[in-house]
Amino acid sequence: MTPAGTADEASPPVVGLRAGDRVAVTGAAGFIGSAVVRQLLERGASVVAVVEPSGDRRNLDDLDVERRSADVRDAGSVRRALDGCRFVFHGAAVYGFWAPRPSIFYEVNIHGTRNVLAAAEAVGCERVVYTSTVGTLGLEGTSRGIPATEDCAADVAHLYGHYKRSKYVAEHEVLRAAAQGSPVVLVLPTFPLGPRDRRPTPTGKVVVDYLNGRIPGYVDTAMNVVHVDDLAFGHLLALERGQVGRSYILGGENLPMRDLLHLLAEVTGLPAVSRRFPGALALAAGAISETVEGRLLRRHPSVPLEAARMSATTMIFDDSRARSELGYTSRPAVAAVEDSTRWFVDNGYTASPRRRPTALQQR
Repeated sequence: MTPAGTADEASPPVVGLRAGDRVAVTGAAGFIGSAVVRQLLERGASVVAVVEPSGDRRNLDDLDVERRSADVRDAGSVRRALDGCRFVFHGAAVYGFWAPRPSIFYEVNIHGTRNVLAAAEAVGCERVVYTSTVGTLGLEGTSRGIPATEDCAADVAHLYGHYKRSKYVAEHEVLRAAAQGSPVVLVLPTFPLGPRDRRPTPTGKVVVDYLNGRIPGYVDTAMNVVHVDDLAFGHLLALERGQVGRSYILGGENLPMRDLLHLLAEVTGLPAVSRRFPGALALAAGAISETVEGRLLRRHPSVPLEAARMSATTMIFDDSRARSELGYTSRPAVAAVEDSTRWFVDNGYTASPRRRPTALQQR
């Protein structure tokens, strides 16, 4: 984990979020989006939750927000949804490693982002915070233990999968808009864990699979684990203190996969995963799964190839910029693991009674 910055070291606020400000959040019912909504409500903002017309909205059930339905692919509905808002957090995206119709990644992640930017300008929003991903960064040094920063340019040939490619293009659309005067700040989340990960996301799926005894072993890799609530608060810091056109990694603690699995064993009291697999085996399993299940059977692969590639890639990051410029801080990874595990257990994601955590109940 990089050294924590302090509020005194951070840049002074560029804009101030005031109680009663109307703030729109696209993807508001999602894992990260709903955490951003909760942080905004704590600050007294009047939140406009922009939600997919047919999406799961349970993460908003207990929140005092105005819900506005909009498909980000529909420019008119987006403009109506953002009308009257001072600020916008744009987090709506298709996040995954496979889809039966790959064009959906580009329709939502690129064209949807263009629509949000255009709508924000049309209705006079003062600032837009765009949720990108660390997947758009280059990772050339990470295998040697050198964490990637916002300045690490990606080799586009290594942007495997439609999610990364579409987010890479979308990020450049945002940067283009910023160069033309749009007040846009970019945040790049690492790998969040925490409550209300309903789908679950690929990171949360590691926890769910562990709880259900579906992780026979691990590949020697690493990731950066952050609590979703810290990540959400980082969004608000970027709104108030971030520089237009500048990107900020919002992360937590860099952990080898071995250590993450040991944390899960410590938190739950369940058996540790100790068997190590070669990366080539994960890639082979992904290639077979995607070919047979994805292409031939037209169903979601058990092991998407992009997920296999990610499992064999060291994805560690340095978030010093956010800590020094924004005053961003994060809690230890064990807190994120524990909160994530508790939420999944409490919400019925553990299939077998024999896999119920024992140590978790004592905390």
